[in-house]
Amino acid sequence: MRETSLAERLIAYETSTLEGMRAAAEFVKGWLEAREVEVADFVHNGRPVLAATVGAEDGPTVVLHGHLDVVPAPPAQFRPRAEGDRLIGRGAYDMKGALAAMMCATRDLAAERRARVNFLCVSDEESDDAGVRASDVLVERGYQGDFAITGEPTELRIGVQAKGVLGVRLEVAGKAAHGSTPWLGDNAVVKAVEAYEQVRALPFARESSELFDRPSVSLGRIAGGDALNKVPDRCVVDIDIRYLPGQDRGKIFAAIDALPDVVASELIHRAPVTVDASNAFVRTLAEVVARGTHADRVSVGRDGASDAVSFVDAGTPAVEFGPRGGGHHGPDEWVSISSLERYRRALVEFVRLVPDRIGRRRLHVA
Repeated sequence: MRETSLAERLIAYETSTLEGMRAAAEFVKGWLEAREVEVADFVHNGRPVLAATVGAEDGPTVVLHGHLDVVPAPPAQFRPRAEGDRLIGRGAYDMKGALAAMMCATRDLAAERRARVNFLCVSDEESDDAGVRASDVLVERGYQGDFAITGEPTELRIGVQAKGVLGVRLEVAGKAAHGSTPWLGDNAVVKAVEAYEQVRALPFARESSELFDRPSVSLGRIAGGDALNKVPDRCVVDIDIRYLPGQDRGKIFAAIDALPDVVASELIHRAPVTVDASNAFVRTLAEVVARGTHADRVSVGRDGASDAVSFVDAGTPAVEFGPRGGGHHGPDEWVSISSLERYRRALVEFVRLVPDRIGRRRLHVA
């Protein structure tokens, strides 16, 4: 299948590195342009960004949005392999499989006369750098729409909510002493781990909502100590907090900052995403995806965040919707080969159905 071979090619690029991102972006651009889809490319914060517009000159506009970058992995994970219905490799599920299907869908919709598609591809979705994202820049340049789909992992369900991200750094001070007499010191590493546990025990971490059991609190990085035989007098921990729609990020940070013996600072923040499940675009997408299955395709909450928030902040309803798979960010990440074709067909059918369900007039004015 086209989707599978494309996904294999994309997985083979080590896009946790800048060199790999550039090479993969050149491949995506070349593949589309070889099929007469014009692609605009530019660089944001040193990373490649691609955009292509196909379909009608006027009419409702759908954004198909994906990312090339992945979290780091050993070289072996960039050698894709198929085992039954599973295509295994770094980024297979998050989200090179979906990106490959979106490339195919964009080509399939190039001659569409009643709807318009903006295909967007960024390389900084997995980055934990603070600041303006490439997706924000694309929105500012007018690559918006009436509805946006970002191809994050959802098991062919529609993510109408996503948790927000709050990255917090805790700096903890202690007192140095010889390693043979630790009782004379104050171990900053031990204190930092205790502070992390205090964050996990804060009231916000025990709250729930209709779509989420609870927020998540993960200790992502820890650095402390400079000698084996010395009680460390300083430690830094970085905590990855995924908080619920409706929770107040300012109150969460204030509660952390009020903990004793820590200095807190914010590393990164991305707001939660919420889209009304009764939105006409969401209902139309659900209608398409639900064909052939009795499972509810809507009202899914995504624990992970995505660049969908860039479109929501600009007034464009955006959901996360991707193929089946599992293990993203893990050593055995995989995407279902059979679901890739179904995913592509769902995207194409959705775009073609939108004018009938929504109307032919372009709704969003950039």
